[in-house]
Amino acid sequence: MHTNQNHKTTYRIITALLLILWVAFIFSNSMDNADASTLKSGAVLALLRRIFGSEGAALTEFIVRKTAHFTEFAIEGVLLFLVVKGYTTRPLRFLGWPLLTGLMTALTDETIQLFSLGRSSQVTDVWIDFAGVVTGTLLAFLVQAIVRRCKKS
Repeated sequence: MHTNQNHKTTYRIITALLLILWVAFIFSNSMDNADASTLKSGAVLALLRRIFGSEGAALTEFIVRKTAHFTEFAIEGVLLFLVVKGYTTRPLRFLGWPLLTGLMTALTDETIQLFSLGRSSQVTDVWIDFAGVVTGTLLAFLVQAIVRRCKKS
């Protein structure tokens, strides 16, 4: 029994640390000035165009940036779910907490951009970020539910 409690504690610490590091990564991207942000997006765009060849020609920096927003926050949604899962066997009852936390992260992220040279804050990015959090959280919940059902079978 004592070992099980140690595993729970270790799980809680690891998931919380991963979440903190991930949010720090998100915020660090928002602290980049406009030129640095454009360089990063341009490098990702060039890489994707090389990978996808002629099909990648339709990709734009706008698409890369918005997809990056969504993806960063979807990963945060998964991590938020995992943190909640560390404290309850019924995470569905507490899904509001990761969603609220993700929304607050999105609002903070866009606020940080107000203070980054050449950057701006956009309401549409908050919605994209929040959609990522919702998607990541629900995806993690569905995977957990499927795994739980498979174990019962």
